[in-house]
Amino acid sequence: MDKTNFKKYIDAFLNQNAKVNLISKNDEKFLWEKHIFDSLAIEKFFSKYHSGKTLLDIGTGGGFPSVPIALNYPDIEVYALDSIRKKINAIENIKEELNIKNLNTICDRAENVNKKFDIITSRAVATLDKITGYAMPLLKKDGYFVAYKSIRAQEEISEAQKTLKKYKAEIIDIIEYDLPLEENHTRNLIIIKHK
Repeated sequence: MDKTNFKKYIDAFLNQNAKVNLISKNDEKFLWEKHIFDSLAIEKFFSKYHSGKTLLDIGTGGGFPSVPIALNYPDIEVYALDSIRKKINAIENIKEELNIKNLNTICDRAENVNKKFDIITSRAVATLDKITGYAMPLLKKDGYFVAYKSIRAQEEISEAQKTLKKYKAEIIDIIEYDLPLEENHTRNLIIIKHK
């Protein structure tokens, strides 16, 4: 993962962030480490499982992980979903500025989407219990739901058992990784499939 490839994106993002508060001003100096690098950790999932053709990012916010994924994987049609119009507008401006052809935006709530996807991602949106309830109905039969979670992943997994059972969903893998920050910043990708 090379930071220089993302220079234009970083500039475009900071430009939008100055107009719409996508991430805190304090976080701007860790944009690469905390947000882009974290988003691109999906590479660890792709290296173990097939990639799929369509990806929906639920609650994309400032475009994480949707925009870095779209930039890094031009063969995947990426859909960035958020119900907040000004965030979607900011992503559309970035898409236009960088000419990201495989990035699509949806300004709506997950429960109103009536399409199914090969891969669904979600990062910093809601508890695993809640987000699984949104993701599973939108997942194709052999699809994967990749939830980006913090060190508290195990706690969230136990709280999500009922919802996982309801949707016949199964956690097939937990991929742990560290963000390139001085303090210990362990993250997890929780990989979920239909049974």
